[in-house]
Amino acid sequence: MKKLLMIGVLALAIGQASAQRCLPKMQGIEVNGAFVDGKPLSAAFSGGIALSTYTKNGSKWVFGGEYLQRDYNYSDTTIPVAQFTAEGGYYKQLLTDASKTLFVYGGVLALAGYESVNWGKTLLSDGATLQDRDAFIYGGALTLNIEVYLSDRLALMGNVRERCLWGNDTGHFHTQYGVGLKLIIN
Repeated sequence: MKKLLMIGVLALAIGQASAQRCLPKMQGIEVNGAFVDGKPLSAAFSGGIALSTYTKNGSKWVFGGEYLQRDYNYSDTTIPVAQFTAEGGYYKQLLTDASKTLFVYGGVLALAGYESVNWGKTLLSDGATLQDRDAFIYGGALTLNIEVYLSDRLALMGNVRERCLWGNDTGHFHTQYGVGLKLIIN
């Protein structure tokens, strides 16, 4: 009876393997988009692309770039404020399930880039002059990131991020709520 049970268990296990996810040096390309400061996409949005590299403990290093735009209402027009940032940081794996399908990360990033107010135009249509200027910006971000693997090479991501940037005149804090896709490339 023991031999029959053992053969049955082996027969069920043949051809099955657990997922090989988040292995050291595994890399993925991430593409994401987000709402900014709770505004509708027509008034504030961001998008980015990044490369992530996994470490021995399932955590990851992430390096990429992001574009964020927020429109401010003035009289009968809007004034766009655009931020172009490079980012790099570390995401610590906080939680995962037994099947390695769901991962939760907490991340800290450094950001640096450039902010453009009204695309450099200081004179408005009604004759007013903008006091806020284009500037180099720097700072950081805290992120809570969730990944759900749809297959071994494709993951759906969701994140909440709080950015804090200095060097600008248009506001230091921006909250982002976003989604994205990750493609594992090796």
